[in-house]
Amino acid sequence: MAVPADQVHAETIQFPFGSQSRPAYLALPDGSGPFPAVVVIHEIFGLNENIKEIARRFAGVGYAALAVDLFAGRNRAVCMARFMGQMQFKPLDNPSQAELKAALTYLAARPEVDAARLGAVGFCMGGGFAIAWACGDDRLKSIAPFYGVNPKPFAAVKRSCPVVGSYPGKDFTASHGRKLDAALDGYGIPHDIKVYPDAKHSFFNDRGRAYDAAASQDAWERILAFFGERLR
Repeated sequence: MAVPADQVHAETIQFPFGSQSRPAYLALPDGSGPFPAVVVIHEIFGLNENIKEIARRFAGVGYAALAVDLFAGRNRAVCMARFMGQMQFKPLDNPSQAELKAALTYLAARPEVDAARLGAVGFCMGGGFAIAWACGDDRLKSIAPFYGVNPKPFAAVKRSCPVVGSYPGKDFTASHGRKLDAALDGYGIPHDIKVYPDAKHSFFNDRGRAYDAAASQDAWERILAFFGERLR
């Protein structure tokens, strides 16, 4: 998954969030742009090297990518409890969603970025955040959730932007993917939802034990094709 260093420019930045600032990892393609852009939302392992590699990988194919760090400066266990509560009781309007929107505002304002071509990709917890976020922020033109859960109320997905979703068959989130697929069909929202029968949770993480190279490559190619029609 590694991208040659001379193809991208990557650094840790701070973006404004209310009266505070929050850290994130920014990866930009070589050149001046303006580029389409994506916010990358991590899973429960936080903003680790895997997520940074994914941001660089997007930059390597022409996207500005901003990987947020929702755990930065906070206790991870407390964060997880808070995130679970947000996803259960206020998935569409909560502090994490506000932080993601602030990250997108920062990204869209950068001179290298085309603010009309914005998307998001998320993993596990981040995948759930991405689906919920797409229901209430029309700046997003497409999202790519991996093994994320659906928001409540589920009917909110009728306001979603186009979705390219990837789910492991050997995981409880597969049922969420199938339900989302059927709902987007009904609402007439463009989508490409795929369940990989033999894949497990976190199959896209090439540093984890559940990594599935074939499913990951197929998911990546589907994302590039789907985003290519809507963001490129």
